Amino acid sequence: MKMKTCTLLLYLCSSYFVFSQKDVDTLPRLDLYKIALINQTDSYITFPTVIGNIEPLLFEANVSPSFVIRKRKDSRLMALLTAQIIIRMYNEDSYPVRTPSYIPQISVFYLLNKREMLDYTVLFGKLAHHSNGQDENFYNSDGTINLKTGNFSTNFLELGILKTNYSQRLKAIKTWKSSFEMHPKSWMVDELQGSYSGLRWHNDFSSFKFPLNNSNNTDRANFSLKVETTIMLDTYNNLNLFDFDRFTAALTFYYHPKFLEDIGLFIQFYHGMDYYNIYFEHQISVIRFGIMTEILKF
Repeated sequence: MKMKTCTLLLYLCSSYFVFSQKDVDTLPRLDLYKIALINQTDSYITFPTVIGNIEPLLFEANVSPSFVIRKRKDSRLMALLTAQIIIRMYNEDSYPVRTPSYIPQISVFYLLNKREMLDYTVLFGKLAHHSNGQDENFYNSDGTINLKTGNFSTNFLELGILKTNYSQRLKAIKTWKSSFEMHPKSWMVDELQGSYSGLRWHNDFSSFKFPLNNSNNTDRANFSLKVETTIMLDTYNNLNLFDFDRFTAALTFYYHPKFLEDIGLFIQFYHGMDYYNIYFEHQISVIRFGIMTEILKF
């Protein structure tokens, strides 16, 4: 009888270990490098069809390759060097590309703690430059902003925190980011001082949804959802404290079809200040579609 009892206990323990190990093996893999990539802007190109109050575009493209700097793969400290460029090609005669946004940046990430396999807390800082590569007068002779060749240039610092966790029931990785972005006046061209926000509070939420039956241990999410909000906190452009122009929001839904390898389809709603360098005084509300690269593998 004792032998049967011991055998049963050994069987239950071994079964528990096997099934637990199987659950662990089917979880997506996450580390500091992948958390850093989630924090970076996605590379994409839009289709010509855009719904909203923006100039007619043939496409908008964001090219954002990142180069990792770290001592070894399990380092708690690492940096990303990113050469981000945003391009808009206008649907006009000769299809001009006007004043691209150049946003070279270096970001540093420090792993504060790791409670569980997919539960991370990360501190980060970013130093970046944003310009349009032009050197003519900021204003036209009639006092309007020179959108075609006017000089736009600013530098900024961003400090924040990133948290991640995983829902076993939903098979989804969830991330949350909160940060403050600061543009000291001495880091801007004179014409931007007082008209361009120098203090911004960002809050972002992302969710990466995996197949409910992940027996094949897929390394890509089927769907992802990203919500981004920004509030301008400083005094600029004579705006009231609760003026709606102080707020920007973006909602991006991404779908990765099985028949595509490294790209997927996205739809995005964006409302708020135009982020395209010297066009910052424009308030836009757009719905756009396109393709997005998926460099993030779990």
